Amino acid sequence: MTKIGITCHAADSENSEDLDILVSQIADAVTQAGGEPVLIPPNLAETELHARFAALDGLILSGGGDVDPACYHATTTSAVGGVDPNRDRTEITLARWALAAEKPLFGICRGLQLLNVACGGTLYRDMSEHPDALPHSLYPDLPFDLLAHPVAVEPDSRLATLVGAAPFAVNSLHHQACADVAPGLRVVALAPDGTVEAVEAPDHPFALAVQWHPEALPAAPESAALFRALVAASNGATHQANAYSPPLP
Repeated sequence: MTKIGITCHAADSENSEDLDILVSQIADAVTQAGGEPVLIPPNLAETELHARFAALDGLILSGGGDVDPACYHATTTSAVGGVDPNRDRTEITLARWALAAEKPLFGICRGLQLLNVACGGTLYRDMSEHPDALPHSLYPDLPFDLLAHPVAVEPDSRLATLVGAAPFAVNSLHHQACADVAPGLRVVALAPDGTVEAVEAPDHPFALAVQWHPEALPAAPESAALFRALVAASNGATHQANAYSPPLP
């Protein structure tokens, strides 16, 4: 069966119970799409991490706490929370390996932000830094599956081939977002306020990330399409098995 790695938070992370639910929903979505979910903890030694990565057919960067601003050469603020240096290091390393090995990669919420940082981009440390931002951080006061706003999809994108080019509504559980989008990534969906809602790597066989949480919207056809596409891209794909890049110091 097609093995899909899912990055995880530490057991003592902030809001770990809610993050457990989201990871479980991702695993369910992978299973429904025909894949085998494989959880990846955030504290593995590099050699073990690479061994697990090599055994995977595809990778999901899941949601969670904030990426340390130091990873994109910024200072921290009181709005930044849930930082886990081990998780940042692990996921940046995995993202770079997946890009180098041309292994299918799908990022969710933090996963989009992490992918952007791994490729050299920056983040708004809080949506208050984004000009004219709409409310995006509806958690924890409202349910995960609340449809918060529409997204507009670029019609000539890979994303559009999967979910269509018509606007559709998504949930919103984030207080950070992409600021400077990294070279090599293309913005393929926006919120009405201009917030980056999806990016993809055009030169990669399948590297796509979204700012919303499709795992929490299992009945939405767009959600199922995204997970099916990842599993299909990972099924029998040929990867550069020896591609390797060192983690951040």
